Amino acid sequence: MFKAWGISLVLALLALNTSDKSQQDWALNATTIEACSCPMFCQCYFNPKPAAHHEHGTAAHYCLFNNAYKVNHGHYGATNLDGAKFWITGDLGGDFSKGQMDWALVTFDKATTKEQQEALGTIIPHVFPVKWNSLQTTVANIDTWEYTKDEAHATIDGGKTAEVKLHRFPGNTDEPVVIKNLKYWGTPRNDGFIMMPNEVETYKTGSKPFEYKGTNGFMITIDMASSDLKQ
Repeated sequence: MFKAWGISLVLALLALNTSDKSQQDWALNATTIEACSCPMFCQCYFNPKPAAHHEHGTAAHYCLFNNAYKVNHGHYGATNLDGAKFWITGDLGGDFSKGQMDWALVTFDKATTKEQQEALGTIIPHVFPVKWNSLQTTVANIDTWEYTKDEAHATIDGGKTAEVKLHRFPGNTDEPVVIKNLKYWGTPRNDGFIMMPNEVETYKTGSKPFEYKGTNGFMITIDMASSDLKQ
């Protein structure tokens, strides 16, 4: 169900507020369990187009993704964001060299308050400083969000709506393979991309359901604050 105040969230997500005077002080440290339709590892970080998917004799470029976030610690003004969960599903489209993506749906966990959702709706565009052809928000039950060094799992509505399940890629030792010094969207800091191909990444409802198995997946912890925008 879409909330009546979802419109204001969409407006906040669609346009970056670059006026420091109107910004509340905020900070976000969050970990994401994410996967997409591209082969391992996500070429979107190195190319202006996602991988080509060969369908019906033609090559189509798209990146259908599920990103499940949990805030480790954060705030927006007086609003505490610790433990808040949100999920972004969408398609980056066929060419994002100009920062124009296709569509996204931001799902806030039903346990989050209106104030937390509005705060995250203001912060998220700084994490993803891009434009979307279509952008919507909704609220649902992000009831699974867990990981170990070997695997990660997140679901919406017990997997009836969406699911991401990852298993770490084997390295030289029993520790995860981590890519360092690679920028994650608009964030200035992260602890590295932990390589975890997906066992499944799926979104089952709405007009654009999809499911992929054995494609790209990783975990990463990102860190960003309002003070970074002034630098």
